[in-house]
Amino acid sequence: MTMLRAGLAALLLALPAAAQAADGPTLYKRCAACHLATGAGVPGAFPSLKTEPAALAAKPDGRRFLVLSVTRGLSGPLVADGKTYRGVMPAQATMKDDEVAAVLNHVLDAIAAADKTVRRFDADEVAGIRKGGATLTSRQVAELKAAIK
Repeated sequence: MTMLRAGLAALLLALPAAAQAADGPTLYKRCAACHLATGAGVPGAFPSLKTEPAALAAKPDGRRFLVLSVTRGLSGPLVADGKTYRGVMPAQATMKDDEVAAVLNHVLDAIAAADKTVRRFDADEVAGIRKGGATLTSRQVAELKAAIK
């Protein structure tokens, strides 16, 4: 039994850092450059993340929009919280699927205060959405939002 415990401990210590869970709050620091640490955004320049992400995450098309916003970026006019924004959100294409899930879950939990009934993202869901939207431009991703009911 002692050897089994020692073997398990050695195995766990040998796991690479990448196998550990992605840190949403740390990853969000990339987003905070525009959306601010609080997610309040900058009026007229960068939208708030305090309300819309929770509503979007409750709908299949909204979930797709959120993932592709991060992985493919956004450009052109976009209406958020009733205000039109005409800027650009750069794609975070180098983020791994678990990192995208972690940062979106951080927004849902810490910024948008999403109800616990709203399903959180996981790497498998992100991977599927990313693959399905791989040919979309940032402008096309922005256009997806208008069709979400």
